[in-house]
Amino acid sequence: MNFPPYGLRAQFPDLPLALKSIAGFWLLYFATLVAPMLLLDEAQVPIGPRLIGVTVGIILTFLLYLVIRRAGGERLKVRIIVAAVACLPASAIFATFNLAFFLYRPLVHTVVAEKTQDGTALRPGGQPIVVQMPAMQDVLRERAPRLIANDMVTWYFFFAAWSSFYIAMSSAVQLRDAERRAAGFERQAQAAQLRALRYQVNPHFLFNTLNSLSSLIMSRRAQEAETMIVNLSAFFRSTLAIDPTDDVTLSEEIAFQMLYLDIEKARFPARLKVEIDIADPLQDARIPALLLQPLVENAIKYGVARANDAVTLTIRARDENGRLRLIVENDGTFAAVEEMGRGTGVGLPNVCERLAARFGNAASCSYGPSTAGGFLVELIMPLVRE
Repeated sequence: MNFPPYGLRAQFPDLPLALKSIAGFWLLYFATLVAPMLLLDEAQVPIGPRLIGVTVGIILTFLLYLVIRRAGGERLKVRIIVAAVACLPASAIFATFNLAFFLYRPLVHTVVAEKTQDGTALRPGGQPIVVQMPAMQDVLRERAPRLIANDMVTWYFFFAAWSSFYIAMSSAVQLRDAERRAAGFERQAQAAQLRALRYQVNPHFLFNTLNSLSSLIMSRRAQEAETMIVNLSAFFRSTLAIDPTDDVTLSEEIAFQMLYLDIEKARFPARLKVEIDIADPLQDARIPALLLQPLVENAIKYGVARANDAVTLTIRARDENGRLRLIVENDGTFAAVEEMGRGTGVGLPNVCERLAARFGNAASCSYGPSTAGGFLVELIMPLVRE
C-alpha cells in the first residue's frame, strides 16, 4: 500500500535534489579556489578561511532554497520572481561577510627599500624615510560600500545561477512525475473501460444461455439440459478466473469459445457446425480475454437460431506482416444476416470498443455480409506473442 508523504517529505519533496545541487555548486567553487593554490604551491595561503566562507555560502544557499520553495510554491513564474528577488539579500550578506572575514587583517607590507638594523627605511641615496601605512579600519570605512557593491554583482550571478539550475531541475522532475501520474491515470482509465466493456458480455451471455437451458427443460430434454449445466459451470470457472484487463493466448480463447459452443450444441445439435482454422504458430498469439465471445454469440443468435438448415461457424486466424487477422464467419441466410446487422448493439460495438481501448489506432474492426452469403467480422490488431 502506498501512503502519502508526510513531514519534511511533504513540505519539501525536492529536498534531496536541492541539497545535491547546493553541495555540487559550492564544491566546484571551492575547487576553483584550491586548484590554483595547489598548482602554484602557494602553501602560505590558508585554506581554512575559504572553507569557512564555503560553509557560510552553503547555509545562505539553503536558506535561499527555503525561501523559493515556501514563497514560490509550485508555479514556475512565481518561483523565478521569488528567486530573482531573494538572490539580492543573499549576495549582499555574502559579500559583506567576505569583506569582513577575508579583508579584516593587517595589510601585507611590500618591501620598497633596504632597511637598517633599527628598522628605518633608506632611500637609494642612504637617507632614512618613514613609511606611513593607513589603518585597516579607515580603508574599510572608506571603501566598504563600493567593495560590497562590486562583490554583490559577482555573487548575485552565482546565487542566480544556482537558483536557475535548481528551478530547471525541479521543474523537470515535476514534469516527469506529472507524466508518470498521467500515464498511470490513463492506464487505470483504460483498465476501467475494459472492465466495463467486459461486464457487458457476461450478462448478455448468461441471459442467452439461460434461455437455451429453459428451452431444453421445457422440451423435457433432461440429458441435454444437464450437459449444458455442466458446460456452463466449466465455462464460468474458467472465465471468472481471468482478469478482465488481461490478455490470453489465442489457444486459450478458442478453448473458452469451444466451452460456450458445446453449450449451444446441446440446443442445436443438428444445425450448428464449427470449424477452427488457426495455424500452430499463432496458438500463442495474445488477444484480450473473451474478445471473440460476443461475435460467437451473435453468430448463434442470428445465424443458427434463425436458420432452418445447418449453419457453419468458422473462426480463422492469419499472420499478415506482423499483424493478427481474426475472422469470425457464419453462412446463415441473408435474412439472418440482415437481422444480425440490426442487432441490439451489445456485441459488435463492444468488440470494436475493446480493441480501440486496448490497441488504439493500431487495431481495426469491420463487419458485413460475406461473399458466401453469410455474415463476416474481421478484427486486425498487432501480433503480440507470449
